[in-house]
Amino acid sequence: MIRILLILLLALSAPLLAAPPVFAPVVPLEAGRQLAFPRDFGSHPAFRTEWWYATGWLTTAAGKQVGYQVTFFRSRTDTDDANPSKFAPKQLIIGHAALSDPAQGKLLHDERSARAGFGLAFASEADTDVRLDDWRMTRGADGRYRMTIPAAGFALELVLEPTQPVLLQGRGGYSQKGPRPEQASYYYSKPHLKTSGTIVGADGKRSAVTGTTWLDHEWSSQVLDPGAAGWDWVGANLDDGGALMAFRIRAKTDKGGDATLWAHATWRDASGKITHFGPDDVSFTPRTRWRSPRTGADYPVAVTIRTGGTSWQLDPLQPDQELDSRRSTGAVYWEGAVTVRRDGRQVGHAYLELTGYVRPMKL
Repeated sequence: MIRILLILLLALSAPLLAAPPVFAPVVPLEAGRQLAFPRDFGSHPAFRTEWWYATGWLTTAAGKQVGYQVTFFRSRTDTDDANPSKFAPKQLIIGHAALSDPAQGKLLHDERSARAGFGLAFASEADTDVRLDDWRMTRGADGRYRMTIPAAGFALELVLEPTQPVLLQGRGGYSQKGPRPEQASYYYSKPHLKTSGTIVGADGKRSAVTGTTWLDHEWSSQVLDPGAAGWDWVGANLDDGGALMAFRIRAKTDKGGDATLWAHATWRDASGKITHFGPDDVSFTPRTRWRSPRTGADYPVAVTIRTGGTSWQLDPLQPDQELDSRRSTGAVYWEGAVTVRRDGRQVGHAYLELTGYVRPMKL
């Protein structure tokens, strides 16, 4: 009897077997559409992965410097789009937040995740408006971003005001991440966002802050080559008003992924001139490494980056800026505030991201 019931149940469910979704591809923009704003400030649910990523340096009224990171991820799952259930997890919204305060000696961080729906978690397609319970990032009609992040152990309430035009990465916003054209993302940055608001640190005290933020927005369906271990990335707000973005995709090797599979950099100088650097003109050379006592990962936390004939030296605000997000994205990565020097002189502030040092990164 039980066997018959099982057969009947399987037969009834057969027509309902889920069909895997077809994810939208990233194609070179000369063969597809151009980025259009404000629409492309919003979400792109047909693509597999997307993130809005804000990093910055803040100064309190007492003159103390801290770094912060807020990232909202949208992930399209393998759930069949035709599934009629409102509870079907077709889209996931994930949030990461961190506060780097040298007085604490390590990174304060929190993470959340939920399926999109019911007004509790969503990413608007019209403009930047991402919500995850009481975490939220919105872009107003005046162009300013507002972020409210009541995290566990700290809180951020910030306003980000644009002072410069959008910086399109790669070829007009098409940013290649590997040797094959489909290994790419649509990607733009907003450097030098004038930042103000309040933070609540680990001591529970509320402090007014001012500073500068770098904002990235990126979406794709196939970023990493199967042979990739992870990436090193930096977004730098330069003191002269310039902006520098550089990354390298590391290959899986017996040495833990130190070989470079792909690289690119974009430098907008103080005059507004934009220079792009291809894989042969970008290198990352570690100068100081830090081993995590929690995961054993060995991170190059002080790095020299070469873009063409220019060298940039990055040094961390503090060594321990490791973020463990195994409860949400499954990744462990180093995400840290760094200073930027050129020819021995400090020229800016940045954030350095190091992924795939615990195990190969998956998106």
